[in-house]
Amino acid sequence: MKKENKNILIVDDEPKILEVVSSFLENRGYCIFTAENGHQALKVFGQENIALVVLDLMMPGISGEEVCQTLRKQSRVPIIMLTAKADENNLLNGLGIGADDYITKPITLKE
Repeated sequence: MKKENKNILIVDDEPKILEVVSSFLENRGYCIFTAENGHQALKVFGQENIALVVLDLMMPGISGEEVCQTLRKQSRVPIIMLTAKADENNLLNGLGIGADDYITKPITLKE
């Protein structure tokens, strides 16, 4: 029987977001990896067997859009964009570059 992969990578430059989302998911049995920027995200993704990426769009250095495009070239891992960019054009752009879903900040953990 194949063991379920519960590894989630959360990428956000806001430490409080990382802390809250990580804690919420860890309490539900997931193994959480975090990154505060795009460089760290790509490094962690390359080193770990990640089943889901929760990705902020607006980050210093490599943007979330660039991270999403890079991941899409090498993997079909589900990517959920997490961002304050809530307008329809940004949502369509995020989905167009390979994201699977889009959650806007501020978030509710039930969402």
